[in-house]
Amino acid sequence: MISLTINNNSVEVPEGTTILDAAKLCGMRIPTLCYVEGLKAVGACRVCVVEVKGARNLIASCSMPAAEGMKVLTNTRRVREARRTVVELLLSEHNGECQTCERNEDCELQALAAELGIREISYVGEKTRRRIDTSTPALVRDLGKCIKCRRCVSVCLETQHVGALFPQNRGFETVIGPAFCHDLNTVACVQCGQCAAVCPVGAIIEKDQIEDVWKALDKPDNHVVVQTAPAIRAALGECFGYPPGTLVTGKMVSALRRLGFHAVFDTNFTADLTIIEESNELLMRLKTALANDECGMMNDESKSRHSEQSQLQSIHKSSFIDHHSPAPLPMFTSCSPGWIKFLEYFHPDLIPNLSTCKSPQQMFGAVAKTYYASKLGKRPEQIVVVSIMPCTAKKSECQRPEMDASGTRDVDVVLTTRELGKMIHAAGIDFDALPDEEMDAPLGLSSGAADIFANTGGVMEAAIRTAYEVVTGRELPMKGLHVAPIAGLSGVKEASLKIEGVKPEWKFLEGVTLEVAVAHGLGNAEQVISSIKSGEKQYHFVEVMACPGGCIGGGGQPRYTNNEVRQARIEAIYREDEGKKLRKSHENPAVMQLYADFLTDGPLGHRSHELLHTSYTPRDKA
Repeated sequence: MISLTINNNSVEVPEGTTILDAAKLCGMRIPTLCYVEGLKAVGACRVCVVEVKGARNLIASCSMPAAEGMKVLTNTRRVREARRTVVELLLSEHNGECQTCERNEDCELQALAAELGIREISYVGEKTRRRIDTSTPALVRDLGKCIKCRRCVSVCLETQHVGALFPQNRGFETVIGPAFCHDLNTVACVQCGQCAAVCPVGAIIEKDQIEDVWKALDKPDNHVVVQTAPAIRAALGECFGYPPGTLVTGKMVSALRRLGFHAVFDTNFTADLTIIEESNELLMRLKTALANDECGMMNDESKSRHSEQSQLQSIHKSSFIDHHSPAPLPMFTSCSPGWIKFLEYFHPDLIPNLSTCKSPQQMFGAVAKTYYASKLGKRPEQIVVVSIMPCTAKKSECQRPEMDASGTRDVDVVLTTRELGKMIHAAGIDFDALPDEEMDAPLGLSSGAADIFANTGGVMEAAIRTAYEVVTGRELPMKGLHVAPIAGLSGVKEASLKIEGVKPEWKFLEGVTLEVAVAHGLGNAEQVISSIKSGEKQYHFVEVMACPGGCIGGGGQPRYTNNEVRQARIEAIYREDEGKKLRKSHENPAVMQLYADFLTDGPLGHRSHELLHTSYTPRDKA
């Protein structure tokens, strides 16, 4: 620990703590523009400067470690004038009209200017040249609004290990963007939207599709249904002033009905469906691996007594990243479209390891335009499916050419949480006054296991709840059905589950220890992949979510998202799960009815493969 004073207040902090973080500990907020929590400070904007006794120049507090005996002043005239000058210079070249900007009243530069009392700009000169990049399905870049803070660069490179954006040229000519100042569709961008989530201004935003939804609702022949991802219910309230982690499920349903949707459904329904298919796929892969094992553990009672370790080694010996195996291990989850694109770009050799299950969003679209449409006596093209997602990559996912199992595009429009918030505001709906309402049948019923899809580790936990009960006939023997080692915000998490007392038809799994891993943020996924390829780690099943914290930290969620906000949303989702009567996907009666009436050949059957499964495409990085 070291001692210092900040504005004459004594404070003790761990060695290595920055002045910025030390100030927070004693209740002082220092404004920033380029700083992103948890990432290496670049000190690019100079808004966070402070005065340090004995130092000749002002110091960037985000990058300077506190030192023993240091005396820091955060609010002297010199500091205030320096900050004002920096912000005035940024405003002088910022080419954007606040009145019509997407970030109006949600802009950190605008808020900082107001906080510093800037009422006119002292510097007059050339504005940054405006150029709009609409080349991708999910994101829009406006170079005229960019303030070169480099937040997007940091998150894309450090958090996501993608590196699609980088500063080019120098001085006033600096451009933040893809190589050679090309459009975003020319590089390996996974469309995760984390750049849009951290951008302090309107330089990178999601592609707004609100008008597309209004047009669909206005057309009398359309039957417009909406699905809401599990993460939305723990974040939408923030658009209306509620604290992070406030559950607004019932009000959200009410608002969607008042917007004019003909049916309000839940992506959780197909999250449960995903678990049924994905759990069976995992068990099928394990069965195939053991059947291919040179030890011949299948149908050989003497060899079935092999030690647990021998079984695990032989599973991996026969099928671990074996591209000639029909079902290689480990199996990776496939719910996150940003993760799918990351693998297609950077690790196409691992495509066979991806689960063939579509994401819950895409499963829902296929089911809504076939099963649900048949119940209404309508054709698929008469059903318009709108998704409310925490993720900008979902806008890209629904436009993949293979996502047309219904004979037309399965999901028509995707709105982010932020876009839904704007739509509700625009309709004049008083969110606070709304009653709590229930989702519609049949695609609105879901289990708590589906809710936790929103959190990092949630897909894995939901799958384990079902897979364990399928093979043993018993409930997962863990407190509250939670697999504690894979919960929380650690970047990479692991768990082991010994399978004992299995049903006769699953005897080949007796004594096997299921090894699983969970990663959130693509940089952490890269770490897991490296450990697998090097042989350092061996897993049966790996969950990857592209965004930090999972979907609750998606690129389309209300800004600004830090770990405190992520944790609040995660806790809310667990409360939603624990408050439900149904806690396991295979207990959802509406999903079971879907299999009985429509997917009659069962999980992994011919019809489910046509509607609910897909394949992936290696992509050129340049």
